[in-house]
Amino acid sequence: MKKIWKVLLLVLLAILLIGGVGFYYWAQQTYDASDTLYELVNKEDIQSEEDWLLFEPEGEADTGVILYPGAKVEPEAYSYYGKQLAAQGYLVAIPNLRLNLAILDLNKAEQIMEEHPKLEHWYLAGHSLGGIGATSFAMDNQDLVNGVILLGSYPSDSADFSDVAMPMLSISAEYDGLSTQDKIDDAKHLLSEQAVMHEIKGGNHAQFGIYGKQKGDEEASISVEKQQDEIMQVITEWLDQQGAPEN
Repeated sequence: MKKIWKVLLLVLLAILLIGGVGFYYWAQQTYDASDTLYELVNKEDIQSEEDWLLFEPEGEADTGVILYPGAKVEPEAYSYYGKQLAAQGYLVAIPNLRLNLAILDLNKAEQIMEEHPKLEHWYLAGHSLGGIGATSFAMDNQDLVNGVILLGSYPSDSADFSDVAMPMLSISAEYDGLSTQDKIDDAKHLLSEQAVMHEIKGGNHAQFGIYGKQKGDEEASISVEKQQDEIMQVITEWLDQQGAPEN
């Protein structure tokens, strides 16, 4: 009987080991920034600090934006947001995440905030699974976060903002094959009463970043640059309504 239990234990350990190795391998198959990104952003403008990319405005900022990447998407793929928001006076940080998954590294935002203690206001943004991570952190740290921006994303059931006074911006895309409009609508009850909704006509899931096509997504009918520019316009107008940064 002891031999049987020993064999079963060894089999279980082997299954766990194989599963762990398989998951690690899967998590490392990331989406890199595409060549299109570097037509819009110079590589020299993408600076690393600690364990995140950092985009700083020319003058002093009092407001920061932290953007959690989507699952397995490299932070560089969101550099266009960093460049554009920095030009508007915001400090922007895009973190590297443990195993490239926001849900495994929720508190990375707090590390960034601690490194920039002079900033008075922080907004947390997230694309896809990064949005789930952003809303989870914001729910647990309402004293640190002034607002949330969702890019092709929605909160998990455990992050219910329906009774929370939290400014929120939810941007979806017409041809998003992953965070579909139905999923966005089904999770709308989890957003705060202050939430603002905006749909990008002709956009898709992958074009919330600049990293090429993504499995399961639909084909966009607009260019990635057009989608990104519309997103930036919506975000900057929304941020302005919360209070313009002081330069």
